[in-house]
Amino acid sequence: MSKRQANYLSSILSDPAPAPDASGEASPAPPSPEPPARPVRPTNLLERETALARIASGDVKQVTQLLLDPARVRIWPGNARHQASLTEENCRDLIDSILSEGGQKVPVVVRRVTEDEAYDYELIAGTRRHWSISWLRANNYPETKLLAQVQSLDNESAFRLADLENRARRDVSDFERARNYREALKSYYGGRQIRMAERLNLSKGWMSKMLTVADMPDWAVAAYASPADIQLKVCYQLAQRLAAVAEDDPKALKAAKAAAEAITAEQAKRRKASQATIPAADVTKRMNDATHDAGVEPEALFRADSAHGRPAVSVLSANRNGATVRIHAGSGASDAELVSMLADALQALRSKGKGVTP
Repeated sequence: MSKRQANYLSSILSDPAPAPDASGEASPAPPSPEPPARPVRPTNLLERETALARIASGDVKQVTQLLLDPARVRIWPGNARHQASLTEENCRDLIDSILSEGGQKVPVVVRRVTEDEAYDYELIAGTRRHWSISWLRANNYPETKLLAQVQSLDNESAFRLADLENRARRDVSDFERARNYREALKSYYGGRQIRMAERLNLSKGWMSKMLTVADMPDWAVAAYASPADIQLKVCYQLAQRLAAVAEDDPKALKAAKAAAEAITAEQAKRRKASQATIPAADVTKRMNDATHDAGVEPEALFRADSAHGRPAVSVLSANRNGATVRIHAGSGASDAELVSMLADALQALRSKGKGVTP
């Protein structure tokens, strides 16, 4: 964890908790006094009294760790991880680690529940650990307990804590996080993206991209083999393109939806035949290509593509009243390249006797 992340985490949580004792309750955190010139090892009683004094004075916040029955711990819906997608297969490494180490070593984070008789705690961070312990209890290890750190957190602080943990998890996709951000933006930040980015210690541009991916329609998401395949690097330009055609190009949007439905059907067919599913990059390309193929009129008087091979500028019509020019979203062309293409378009129109009079 970087120094920046460590400082950020300290703004959410108190000091790390000590390990629980045999009863499941945590012992108070030991003091860290400056060593005397001639070190004298204090007794355990003196150490405990010193620790209790520091806690009482407010120098140290006591954090409680417990060993819990996971059935009494509900999942907080504000966490990004898609709980329904957890399986023995994708948790196998964690299950094996818990067994080999004689128990769970890294605690989950929970907060107390008072309004729900079915549960005592709510899980803020650690859904994969919760699932794995639950699986072990149901599969020959009924005495296994969930190691949990109890924190007092409001919803916004809980969201920031869960997000910080999920950033380090490769198995939490950008799409899961993006949808989580979209809900948090409404629930905790009043729709203010800049405020949310500041609170999460993220760049405003990156936050904007994540929210664009979050708005991908469900029919597009369904075309991927799994939501976990939807990563920002692979899918951002498609999400941006779909948002653009949804506003001004119904024909291209219809083509993208038809392509997505065909891919979804093909993915299902492959699964049934135990074949490899279509990779995310190919899914993205097929939907993106569909929008561009439908979005450029065949009778366009002029068309210029970007260095990425995508339509950037096209002239759809020109007459004495002017010209209809389309600048395509998601082409990847820079502003300078688009200006140069517009100049080329004007020259092409003049060569055809359809020049635009200033």
